[in-house]
Amino acid sequence: MAQAWKCAGLRWAADGPVLTWVGGRRSVLARGKRVAFGVAEGGVRTCVGARGHACPVRAGVTGRSTGARCEECARLDRAHSVAADTMADDPRPYHVYLAWFGPGLVKVGITAYERGSARLLEQGAVCFSWLGHGPLMAARRTEELLRAALGVPDRIPYAHKRVVRAALPESASERAAEIAGLHARAVALGGWPEALTPEPFRGVDHADVFGIDGAERGPAAVAEVAELVAGGAIGGELVAAAGPDLHLATERGVVVLDTRLMTGWELLAASGEPCAVPVRELRRAAGVQEGLF
Repeated sequence: MAQAWKCAGLRWAADGPVLTWVGGRRSVLARGKRVAFGVAEGGVRTCVGARGHACPVRAGVTGRSTGARCEECARLDRAHSVAADTMADDPRPYHVYLAWFGPGLVKVGITAYERGSARLLEQGAVCFSWLGHGPLMAARRTEELLRAALGVPDRIPYAHKRVVRAALPESASERAAEIAGLHARAVALGGWPEALTPEPFRGVDHADVFGIDGAERGPAAVAEVAELVAGGAIGGELVAAAGPDLHLATERGVVVLDTRLMTGWELLAASGEPCAVPVRELRRAAGVQEGLF
């Protein structure tokens, strides 16, 4: 019987995306490489646990969950989370950033200073700029200031990010225009926390890194994987990768696979199989911003 590997998620390294596996294995993902795997007949997706600990009951989780955690492990995972505001005493410095995912899709967020731009790659930010840095609570107050004064969201659904990738402006300067204007408006606001050190606008563009820029841009995606299923398989040439998403050229056209759907499954190597997992058409999602202002 073929060896089964359990996916531990996608990570972004200096040289691009890497699939990680339970046990420490790593699979570097290079554009043009074939990515193919399947789920064994009778396979069951199980909870990935919380904070480095296995789920004590190996609870089953739905195939459509991007978190791959049961209710109890999800609660424990957020019990000591900056994102959930349960670590107000974190002594580390934080960056506040503005991120752009496509026309009209801009968000404000924070990330630990020591992580550099890793968080932006993980989120699939096409371009970004730092806004400032300082203690956690000062960063949080700045984030809230932009939400309240300028209406800038701190979350954008991945479904919205995917549908705009095929229609991005050609040049890096065009892609940076929205966050450049927003940065200027944010700096002009009163009420910034004194502990936050402002930073000048410096646009960082990831389109080339993701493989969605100019001549590097592959065919537009036509569908996305809805879930993995027992006995299912998917394979295709990797034409782009952004955040957790892999864009695979399959016999159905380019299909986007959110690698978060892979965690919790025992996966087998596959070759030549058709795209035999549930997919849904990739179309403009309701509620996508037409513009920030």
